[in-house]
Amino acid sequence: MTKVITYGTFDLFHEGHYNLLKKAKALGDWLIVGVTTDSFDLQRGKLNTCNNVMERIEAVKATGLADQIIIEEYRGQKIDDIHRYGVDIFAIGSDWTGYFDYLKEFCQVVYLPRTEGISSTQLRDERPTVEIGIIGTGSIARRFVKEAGFVASNSVTTAYNPDKKECQAFCEEFGLKPSASSKALFGKCNAVYIASPHYTHYEYAKAALEAGKHVLCETPLVLKEAEAKELFKIAKDKGLVLMMAHKTAYCPAFGHLVTLLQSGAIGEIVDIKAATTTLTDGKDAKMDSARFGGSMNENGCFPLLPIFRLLGTDYKKCYFVSKYKDGVDIFTKGIIFTDSASATFEVGLGAKTEGSLVVSGTKGYAYVPAPWWKTSYFELRYEDQNQNKKYFYPFDGEGLRYEIKEFVSAILANGYFYSKLPVGEILAMSRIQEEFLNGKKVRILK
Repeated sequence: MTKVITYGTFDLFHEGHYNLLKKAKALGDWLIVGVTTDSFDLQRGKLNTCNNVMERIEAVKATGLADQIIIEEYRGQKIDDIHRYGVDIFAIGSDWTGYFDYLKEFCQVVYLPRTEGISSTQLRDERPTVEIGIIGTGSIARRFVKEAGFVASNSVTTAYNPDKKECQAFCEEFGLKPSASSKALFGKCNAVYIASPHYTHYEYAKAALEAGKHVLCETPLVLKEAEAKELFKIAKDKGLVLMMAHKTAYCPAFGHLVTLLQSGAIGEIVDIKAATTTLTDGKDAKMDSARFGGSMNENGCFPLLPIFRLLGTDYKKCYFVSKYKDGVDIFTKGIIFTDSASATFEVGLGAKTEGSLVVSGTKGYAYVPAPWWKTSYFELRYEDQNQNKKYFYPFDGEGLRYEIKEFVSAILANGYFYSKLPVGEILAMSRIQEEFLNGKKVRILK
């Protein structure tokens, strides 16, 4: 029996994919098709895939040409698969001619002619484009425009800032059209990215949703749980996408860390320690009490993410200890209890601490070094150090490209999509923010 193997992303499955599989099938008696995982695609910097891995597998399966379908998860797997399955022929499209010649040491390598006039790239270019308008023109908005350029099927078209001078300068720098008002901006786009001060998020998000626009809003989404519930209800009733822009929630390494821990890799989780602190100038807008600045409002959503993701949102108690200066907290420590575990988090803008994440379990612990919220590497550590494992993942650019990809994909899905930051977790974060702002169980240090 002659075994043939081929690989691909098979995104937006088309005639060219079918022809490739048909030609590969004709080379032997048994065709093995490797389909790349979503995480592997992200590792390779492919942020333009439209179909998830299950959709792509189903598309390959539907052809009836594959005798066996496998998952490609890591670089170098092709050599392992050739040995594992006793492969005789490796087949791939001619656009890769010469690239895989190193496999000739292990089997025959065949480059198959590609179908002219069609490709996934072409089909993606023909898809509708999500036109995004930006509200707010600060530093995070500047990073957003640059990161959006790495994601397919979107175009940042316009921006609005009540300060017309700042708005004009921002738009000139990035080649955008300035909008005189938020209402005017809604008329120039079908999706809105909100990067304005925290206290304005609710009003802008509500207005955008009521205008029929999809919304991606910076952290924190809002500062009151009731407001968050209202916004998600409007989005649901209107069939719109409402997401919170939390880069850590969408990066590949954090997702894998969570699945490992949820599968029991370190046993039952008993405690979590997470810290997110950044030193800023006292004149920074993040320290402006009139704009709801401060450590909790600025950084609170980051350490709360792993706590709620791993321990659930049904916490029993939460206590705070804070150090204030000029009306805002420059450092806050929070302690959260559930029925079976505890968690502590630290956030700061005027005080610095080790920005690591440690998750303690009954069999071992997970360690993510600072800055853990830009997760690219983590370790699972055990009593027997020989069992320790290290994991490495990419964290490209500013990390915003991952959340932008999810936002654009969700809009173009025109229906159900799996959110990597569930509504329940966002509501719990809003509840914590509200409890803190209301001074519930807050001890203020002198």
